[in-house]
Amino acid sequence: MAKRLFRSKWLNEWILFALLAIFINSFMIMKLLTLDLASPHAVAEMIQYSVRWAVPFIFLVTATSALFKLFPNEGFLWLLRNRRYVGLSFAMAMAWQGAFIFIVSSTHSEHYYAEIYLLRDELEGSSGYLLLAAMTLTSFGFFRRRLTPQQWTFLHRAGVYFLWAYPFSVYWWNVFYYQTQHWWDISFYGLGFAAFALRIIAWGQLMTAPPIHWSLHRMIGTGVMVGAFILAASGHLWQPLVSGTLLRPAWSSELELWLPFWPFEPFIPLFMLGVGMRIRLGRTYRQRHLTPELA
Repeated sequence: MAKRLFRSKWLNEWILFALLAIFINSFMIMKLLTLDLASPHAVAEMIQYSVRWAVPFIFLVTATSALFKLFPNEGFLWLLRNRRYVGLSFAMAMAWQGAFIFIVSSTHSEHYYAEIYLLRDELEGSSGYLLLAAMTLTSFGFFRRRLTPQQWTFLHRAGVYFLWAYPFSVYWWNVFYYQTQHWWDISFYGLGFAAFALRIIAWGQLMTAPPIHWSLHRMIGTGVMVGAFILAASGHLWQPLVSGTLLRPAWSSELELWLPFWPFEPFIPLFMLGVGMRIRLGRTYRQRHLTPELA
């Protein structure tokens, strides 16, 4: 029954995209009808609202291959088959955000440059939109054929990582620095962390062949991974010290003004999780024969 449901033409490919588009656009239009876009604050609210519709899709795309690797079933196979259309749904939701950014920057420029604009955010956002445009175009055969398989894979993997990192880092700062306490900030931070953590765990599954017996390196690695999860839940405790230390050198403070994500505080727990996984693997660190790479 599940197999038949997930293979239904009404839940796959372009029909699935159309259903997602109707769903997203309906909520966007309903929200629009409640606001007066003559106010820059209303346009800024729509920017944030459109992002909240887009972010779950990029997190889902990030986690899809890992979910299928770790929990192979018909549902995650369906998600893997339709990852392209989930990604295009993200692009469509981000098009709404792009339109509202254009409106507020062109019709309310004083408010935009006084209250919204920040060079590093502009660099991160512009880079993200360029990657998203390239990924969207190369999702179609005419443009995809202009790239080699290696180029296409590099573009889409790098793009997914960057497009995941941007909202993930924003919600991390909202939760642990600004401590906004909004449910969406906490939820999206947790989902973003889980999406990449699943990739790290799935990578560990790919790089070793069972059975793995308990050993010193496995116990140490597991301890490091547990520590990573503790760090992920306690950023408000260690962020001031870490940021102060990393930004103390003048060159580091200068980099913070224009280098996206520098000095990478939101990603420290995930880096630690990867290190823990690597220690845990020990000498079993090798690719299993005939196992496809985690995409």
